[in-house]
Amino acid sequence: MGPLIATGNKKILDLEDVPQLDSSVSVSGAFSKFRNRLEAADSEGTGVTTLKLLKVLFFSDWKDILWTGLFVFMYSVASYVGPYLIDTFVQYLSGQREFKNEGYLLVTAFFVAKLVECISQMWWVFKSQHVGIRWRGVLIAMIYNKGLTLSCQSKQSQTSGEIINYMAVDAERVGDFCWYMHDTWTIVLQVALALLVLYKNLGAATFAAFVTTILVMSVNIPLGKMEENFQEKLMESKDKRMKATYETLKNMRILKLQGWEIKFLSKILGLRKVEEGWLKRFVYTSAMSSIVLWVSPSFVSLATFSACIYLRIPLESGKILSALATFRILQESIYGLPDMISMIVQTKVSLDRIVSYLRLDDLQPDVMEKLPRGSSDIAIEIVDGNFSWDLYSPTPTLKDLNLKVFYGMSIAVCGTIGSGKSSLLSCILGELSKISGTLKLCGTKAYVPQSPWIQSGKIEDNILFGKEMRRERYERVLEACNLNKDLEMLSFGDQTIIGERGINLSGGQKQRIQIARALYQDADIYLFDDPFSAVDAHTGSHLFKEVLLGILSSKTVIFVTHQLEFIPAADLVLVMKNGRITEAGKYNDIIDSGSDFKELVGAHEKALSALDHTIEVGSVYEKCVSEANGVIREMYKEGNEISEVDDVGPKGQLVEEEEREKGKVGFSVYWKYITTAYGGALIPFILLAQILFQVFQIGSNYWMAWASPAVEPPVGNVTLILVYLALVIASAFSVFAKSILLKIAGYKTATLLFKKMHLCIFRAPMSFFDSTPSGRILNRASTDQSAVDLNIPNQVAGVAVSVIQLLGIIVVMSQVAWQIFIIFIPVIAACIWYQQYYISSARELTRLIGVCKAPVIQNFSETISGATTIRGFDQESRFQQKNMILMDAYSRPKFHANGAMQWLCFRLDMLYSITFAFSLFFLIFIPDEIINPGIAGLAVTYGLNLNMLLSMLVWQICRMENKIISVERILQYSSIPSEPCLVIETNCPDLSWPFRGEVCIHDLQVRYAPHMPLVLRGLTCTFPGGLKTGIVGRTGSGKTTLIQTLFRIVEPTTGWIIIDGVNISSIGLHDLRLRLSIIPQDPTMFEGTIRSNLDPLEEYTDEQIWEALDKCQLGDQVRKNEGKLESIVGENGDNWSMGQRQLVCLGRVLLKKSKILVLDEATSSVDTATDNLIQTTLKEHFSECTVITIAHRVTSVVDSDMVMLLSQGVIEEYDSPASLLENKFSSFAQLVAEYTMRSK
Repeated sequence: MGPLIATGNKKILDLEDVPQLDSSVSVSGAFSKFRNRLEAADSEGTGVTTLKLLKVLFFSDWKDILWTGLFVFMYSVASYVGPYLIDTFVQYLSGQREFKNEGYLLVTAFFVAKLVECISQMWWVFKSQHVGIRWRGVLIAMIYNKGLTLSCQSKQSQTSGEIINYMAVDAERVGDFCWYMHDTWTIVLQVALALLVLYKNLGAATFAAFVTTILVMSVNIPLGKMEENFQEKLMESKDKRMKATYETLKNMRILKLQGWEIKFLSKILGLRKVEEGWLKRFVYTSAMSSIVLWVSPSFVSLATFSACIYLRIPLESGKILSALATFRILQESIYGLPDMISMIVQTKVSLDRIVSYLRLDDLQPDVMEKLPRGSSDIAIEIVDGNFSWDLYSPTPTLKDLNLKVFYGMSIAVCGTIGSGKSSLLSCILGELSKISGTLKLCGTKAYVPQSPWIQSGKIEDNILFGKEMRRERYERVLEACNLNKDLEMLSFGDQTIIGERGINLSGGQKQRIQIARALYQDADIYLFDDPFSAVDAHTGSHLFKEVLLGILSSKTVIFVTHQLEFIPAADLVLVMKNGRITEAGKYNDIIDSGSDFKELVGAHEKALSALDHTIEVGSVYEKCVSEANGVIREMYKEGNEISEVDDVGPKGQLVEEEEREKGKVGFSVYWKYITTAYGGALIPFILLAQILFQVFQIGSNYWMAWASPAVEPPVGNVTLILVYLALVIASAFSVFAKSILLKIAGYKTATLLFKKMHLCIFRAPMSFFDSTPSGRILNRASTDQSAVDLNIPNQVAGVAVSVIQLLGIIVVMSQVAWQIFIIFIPVIAACIWYQQYYISSARELTRLIGVCKAPVIQNFSETISGATTIRGFDQESRFQQKNMILMDAYSRPKFHANGAMQWLCFRLDMLYSITFAFSLFFLIFIPDEIINPGIAGLAVTYGLNLNMLLSMLVWQICRMENKIISVERILQYSSIPSEPCLVIETNCPDLSWPFRGEVCIHDLQVRYAPHMPLVLRGLTCTFPGGLKTGIVGRTGSGKTTLIQTLFRIVEPTTGWIIIDGVNISSIGLHDLRLRLSIIPQDPTMFEGTIRSNLDPLEEYTDEQIWEALDKCQLGDQVRKNEGKLESIVGENGDNWSMGQRQLVCLGRVLLKKSKILVLDEATSSVDTATDNLIQTTLKEHFSECTVITIAHRVTSVVDSDMVMLLSQGVIEEYDSPASLLENKFSSFAQLVAEYTMRSK
């Protein structure tokens, strides 16, 4: 530890300065042994129980636990040597000496006992920390691994936020329990030792001490049970809040687009209100426990001394001081009892929660029979298969499946939305529960889901996905997925760091990176779930040709698609309806015979007929394609030149490393914390109550030492006890006032800090969420908030208590001989020097703990959301290994922070032990007549605790500074720059605005961050009111950015947008966003009900909601459900298909009836028939509105009044579709031609 602390004293520590963990402490080394033991413990297969888990944890580390037990035993015995010898020491000072060198021998005995105490405490704490880090690591690894195997049904009962809480709070708490694990029997040992010392001095009166101690401890039993109950309720309410917070952060973009963020904030604050109710009960109950136990030693000593008087046992100062010293040490144990009970309660609750999670159902292991690669020419075979997402549902999801797929076959799966297409792929992946039948799969597989799952990190890492770089294949995959052009536009190419959930990529780019990831794996079987929905026509054609007909021509491919133009190329077409394969065969065979397929093709042809009305496309295509290739090349060249001119300013990554404060925690952080509640008005009263308590405590001990000398007591026994009783009662009232006021202040501070941080986060601009992984925010909302709720008030108060106690001891010791005070000056100076030398390293290590924890949570939440994809690639073991690496990176600073604390405490303990020995030598050399033996004995009594108290003070200061970093991190997110005002009272638009829906854009330039390149480069155009404008362009051309600027998710760098004469930058954000409607690219549903998803602001009647559902073709589906409008929507809307989610989004805008409607690739996830229905609905109900459509299906924009074609952030073409199609060289004409030829 020495070199690390020396380094931290010279420079600010970074993670690379912290040494690697020894293999005995790392998760990787401990987990496999732990898992094997747990499997052996559950050999009968009844599932994990709390007792089994606890036994396995114990036996995994039994050697270290026994060693720590031995050190605790030595520490406890050594701590009672001092009280045992005090009576002899006082007698020695009184002149009663047994032999010549008795004084030296007594001092030596005191000193050796202190040395044993110091050394055993250091090893006990150090070994306990080893065990704690291992326990926490293996539990987090278990929780993580379980997240990769959970069945769909289990996943619905445990949301991502709850699972993150198991890792961030519960596993952490079990790890912390290692500090307390020996306290249960240590308290018994210390009580036994205390009784032995008391019996030697006070005889039969010891029985009174024993009975009183038992009574005090038994008072805590009901309080402990109440604490356990409140702790359980507190954790349950915290889970609910974290679940809502996680969902809200994940969908913040859609909330801001809709203007719903404040409504969702109020939902989280409502959940926090419930949590605060349980928090208040919990802290007040723990306050009652601490009151009982702070005053208990005084009442025990009162009962003992009263018993002595009743039994006529003489009270001599030596015996009283020995008893008081014993009570003081016992007091430390009893003081620690509330913490211990609370910790046992919390640990039990946490273990029960972890066990209930580990007992959840996994995916059925026998769903799929995996055959070795090359052992069969059949890649996939399903015989009489019935599968279901929910085993207890009366109706299977997939029924009567019979399918045989040979190697090298290409299979297309089509059908209307909700027909079971995605479920079929999930079934082949082994995600559905098997009711009956067999499923065999031969070879490796790769999967591309419908909703892109992208990891935060480099684009290159996303594509390689754990494989080694093979440059030739990598380049070929980039070319096939048409990614080279996109990478050229990004500042860092394939080294660009992708934000959380691919936030800084367009939908098409995410989809193509997903496809590239699958291609690079070089698997045998490929499963694609609607891979072309999020890309434009040109890119879709390229992907189909280069991927399905190119690289994968010899592979087994099953692809779900709504783009029927791709189906003829398949070897086999499967048509699905109501979970059954209703038709199967070659395209030409089933188009003649199959009614369901005919229906789909008919809808597709109807959509295509719109093109034929405009222009005879076939002839245009033949004439212009060959000429157009040159034009397109020129176009790209021109675009690149524009890019080079306009792309000025520093370039940087969107997601940057987490900012951490450096250097000393500023006084302002402490000041803000203590003045948050009631402006700090309660703090003087808390301090006064603690000072009075200390005065009464010292006064009572001083009184007993002064009033009971061996000869001629100055007062009678009754007066002695009555004064002592008065002082004890006064100290009880003082500690009651302190405890209650402290809990009131701590509770109020926690609630205010929570509200302030969450309000700031919810009012932050979208750029904050783009560049801040949700793990960082969740870390503050869970771990840091937990510290503020439960720990920090006690830590801050602990420092004040220790300072007041220390001052009291110095006053008492200097009463005996002021010369002793001189010894304290260099000692305190040395303590301060050591503390300053140590604290800079400790502070940065604690900050590193916070910074290193966020990636663990981030990886956790990403893994949970992408578990299906990870399993689809058989990559579970790699992700488990990555989690262990991140865990070890988090444990490194945590381990060394605790090690540094022991480094300091050991040195301080040794210093104080030597000081104490010097003080004793000083006392034995002073002539007898100069000092009062009773008061000298009192000084020694307090001196025995001096080393403990001084090291406790330094430890409390360091711990407080380490914990206060949680406040610092919360305050950091309480001062995030806010978005512009939601409503500007002085400039509210008219209630009927926008009345025409005309959108004028002038010289619009946009970039996502000051260090990022321009995305829109000077757009000037007008979208006429009441007309339909289509926006097309390659993926990444700036289409979605334009829409985000219209909603002021991104503020323009220069230029402006005017809607019906109102500059949108001059009005409030909600005044703008609540007057516009959008159906976003990613259809989003929130956990709750259909009603809460359609009308979260609760503005509409049931009749209006049913009308909207009928218009968007969902009415019948919802009526079939038992709950009707109260039908349950799971997390992320996972129990509704992608197409149904898109229809819910349509329902929202039908309810809102805005004058301006934006469709951001809104029909990309639905089949052509549903697309036609949506288009018809929009024409019918938005005929007088301005409709701005971004679409990849040309059929969605070809009947628009105007079409804009964007290329690399500039307008390349903007005219009516007819005018653009007349020009055979126009890019739009080529796009239409390509789409039509592809579709015929």
